[in-house]
Amino acid sequence: MIQVVKKLFLIVLVCWCCSSNTSDTETETDDKPTPILPVNEQNTISALEYIDESVLADQEIDGIPIGGFSGIDYQNGKWYIICDTSTPPIRYYEADVTYTIDGFTSVGITSMIEIKDDAGISLTQGVVDPEAIRFDSVTGTIIYTSEGSITNGVDPALIEIAPEGNQIKRFTLPDNFKANTVDNASGPRHNGVLEGLSLDFENKGYWVSFELPLIEDGPEPTTTDTQSPVRITFINKTSGTAERQFTYELDPVTRVPTLGTTFAINGLVEIIEYDTNKFLALERSFSSGYIDGGNTVKIYKVDATNATNTLSIETLTTATYTAATKTLLFTFDSIRSQLTNNTVDNLEGFSFGPKLKDGSRTIVVISDNNFNSFFPQLNQFVVLKVVP
Repeated sequence: MIQVVKKLFLIVLVCWCCSSNTSDTETETDDKPTPILPVNEQNTISALEYIDESVLADQEIDGIPIGGFSGIDYQNGKWYIICDTSTPPIRYYEADVTYTIDGFTSVGITSMIEIKDDAGISLTQGVVDPEAIRFDSVTGTIIYTSEGSITNGVDPALIEIAPEGNQIKRFTLPDNFKANTVDNASGPRHNGVLEGLSLDFENKGYWVSFELPLIEDGPEPTTTDTQSPVRITFINKTSGTAERQFTYELDPVTRVPTLGTTFAINGLVEIIEYDTNKFLALERSFSSGYIDGGNTVKIYKVDATNATNTLSIETLTTATYTAATKTLLFTFDSIRSQLTNNTVDNLEGFSFGPKLKDGSRTIVVISDNNFNSFFPQLNQFVVLKVVP
């Protein structure tokens, strides 16, 4: 009799636990995706599938315009977006971005945090030009890149700040990253410096990437095929210095400028390391004169396993080295007709996001509207499903 009672008790207990666990899972996933850490969980990516687009209307916080979405990150259930402006207040945003397999359910900016120096004083005009942002859940701090201002002799930078905005430290970058205003024969190109930033997959540091080649490494891409390699560099978070570097070869500019205009560019605008030595790369080509925005944006899978460490190579144009391999994963031209005004806007930031209810990973891509300084642009959000 005692054995029968014990068996009945165990059956009831098991059933209760199963019921309880199922209820918790449904509660977490019915309303919005379950927050997860985006790294160290899924190491294979075979394809990306479009889910939805959302456009955030122009808004203000305390009279300060919201926009310039240059970089985005998702960690610990929170979204962080860096504002690409060198005009005070230098800032990042916290955002509410939720979606299901059927599309976005909410997109909005919830708060604005001013970025300051290590004494808690507001930054002045032109000191930094933020481009990319990542939240390091190990240190509990935020890392961001600044392009500086090459023509004005302001060096690019990799900076760590507290979530409240105060600077903690600057990392030491290689000498050839510094602005050269003496002869313009070497060094970074203005507005083509540290666009990309990724947490290291093994949580030992950060990867930073150039948008354009160093002057001594090759020409800017044109509509004809050129050798235009950009450097992607690993910075150890403990020592604060560069330890490894590899090259990524840019595509040619996709389209010839039209309507009497001449401006065209292609560059690497963001990276994510999703496995050791394996990255996603966001590459954007722009040509002026097109009513659809003029942007051709692609996501590549990049494998740097066998790439040469170019950290000690001064000039790539005369060196022998092995670049990282790249494989086309997704092109935004494939969804252009499904986007607002058939526009692929100035996409330049992306991040892994939370899981969908079916367990699939996601990626959110955002555009920098340049505060509509040149022509009307969109605060565009695009969510993609990751197919393992």
